[in-house]
Amino acid sequence: MTTPTRAPLALTPSLLDALTQRLQELMAEHHVPGVAVGLLTPEGPHELCLGVTNVENSLPVTPDTLFQIGSTTKTVTATALMRLVEEGRVDLDAPVRTYLPDLRLMDEDAAARVTVRQLLNHTGGWVGDYFENTGNGDDALARIVANLVHQEQVTPLGEVWSYNNAAFYIAGRVIEVMTGETYEAAARRLVLDPLGMQESFFFQDDVMTRSFVVGHIVKDGQPMVARPWGLGRNTSPAGGLASSVRDQLTYARFHLGDGTTASGERLLTPESMQLMQTPTVSASGGREMGVSWFVRDQGGIRFVQHGGATNGQMSAFVLAPELGFAFTSLTNADHGHFLNQQLEGWVWEHLLNLPPEEPAYLDVEGDMLDEVVGRYLAFGTFGGGMVVSRRGQELELEQMPEDTSAIAETEQDLLPPAPVRFYAPDRMVVTGGVMKGARLEVLRGTDGRVQWLRAGRVMRREQE
Repeated sequence: MTTPTRAPLALTPSLLDALTQRLQELMAEHHVPGVAVGLLTPEGPHELCLGVTNVENSLPVTPDTLFQIGSTTKTVTATALMRLVEEGRVDLDAPVRTYLPDLRLMDEDAAARVTVRQLLNHTGGWVGDYFENTGNGDDALARIVANLVHQEQVTPLGEVWSYNNAAFYIAGRVIEVMTGETYEAAARRLVLDPLGMQESFFFQDDVMTRSFVVGHIVKDGQPMVARPWGLGRNTSPAGGLASSVRDQLTYARFHLGDGTTASGERLLTPESMQLMQTPTVSASGGREMGVSWFVRDQGGIRFVQHGGATNGQMSAFVLAPELGFAFTSLTNADHGHFLNQQLEGWVWEHLLNLPPEEPAYLDVEGDMLDEVVGRYLAFGTFGGGMVVSRRGQELELEQMPEDTSAIAETEQDLLPPAPVRFYAPDRMVVTGGVMKGARLEVLRGTDGRVQWLRAGRVMRREQE
C-alpha cells in the first residue's frame, strides 16, 4: 500500500467553529440530546462536548462524562488477549478447547476446531446475537458460555464472516481461565490501568457515582429515556465498558502507536500491534477484519475502526495510523448512529481532504432484481430481519420488527423503507434516507441461488 501524502489539516478556530455548527445541525436533525466528540491529530487532542446527559434530568455533557462505548469494548478484550499471547499463555491459532476443555456448542465439530483467532474475527458461524442475563455473579461468563450449546450453527466454521457477540463471551472466558481473575479485573490490569484509563468502568456502581449519560430512543421525533440503563454482566467482553471521550482518546493514542504507553511502558510489541490491524478475512460493507478491528481503505488511507451500540447509546471509533489521526463520537440516542456516520463524512472531507465516496451503480436486468427479492430472517435473541421488494426497476429495503424486550423496555421505531441499488455483482448500497450509504451483500449457496443477505450479520432467505 502506498503511503498517502496528505496529512490532517490543522484544527483552526474556523474549522472548529464549522465542526461545532455541523454537530449542532446533526443533533437537531437526528434528535440526539448529547454528544462528546474527540479528535486526535499530531498536534494533540481536541474535545467537543455538546448537549445534555438526560432529557429528564439534564446535566451538561463534559469530557469526563461516561458513555457506554458498546462493542468497541471488543478491541479491549482482544488487546488483553494479545498480552496473554505475548506471555506465551495463549496461541491465537490454537483450538479454544486448549484453554476451555469443557466448551460445548450445538455443532460438536465447531466446538472442537474453533480457534481463538476465529473468535476475534467473527468467523465462528453460530448465532451471535444471543443475549440472556446470567446474573451479576463472578460466574456470569461461565454460565452464558455453557448456554451456547443451545445456539444454532448458522454457517460452517471459518467460512463466512458474520458479526458475533457470543464469540466474545468465549474470548472473555478464556481470559478468566488463563489469568485466574474475573474478566473485568483482568481487563483493568492488562489494559485499562497501564494506559491510564481511570474514567472507564464495567460496573454500574462505578458509573453511577460519576457524570454519565443515559440512552434515548427516538419515538415520534422525540428522544425518550431508554430503560434499563445497563446490560447483563456476561456482556462485559463484548460491549460492557463505559468510558469518557478523554479516555477514548487515550486509548486511540495507544493503538496509533508501537505498543508503548504514554509513560513509556511497553504493553505489546510493534509486531503484535500490527497484527491486530492486519486483515484476516473479508467482512461486510467493503471492510476487512483484523484481530477484532475493522480495516478499510479509502482514498489511499487505511482506516482501522470499531464502534458500538447499546440500549439508546451509539459510538464510533476510527483510527488512521499512517496519519497519527483518530476520531471518536459518543452519543446518547439510538439515532446517534446516523449522526456518527454523517459527522465522520464531514471530518474526512474537511480535515483529511477526502471527498465522499460515490459508488457507480450497475444497470441491472429484471431477472437479477427478482433473484434477491424476498424475506431474510435474522438469528438470535431479537429475531427480525429485512424484506427486499421490487418497485418497477428499483429495489426497496424494509426492516422487519425485532423483539428487543430482553434488553430494552421501549421499542424502537422502524425506519422507513429505503431504495437500494447494485454497485457491483451481488453488492448493494442504500441510496436514500437515513441509511444512505449502508452496504449489503448477497451470498449464494453452492447451487448459485441466493441464500443469504449480509448486513453486518447474515440473514437467511426464507424458503418460499
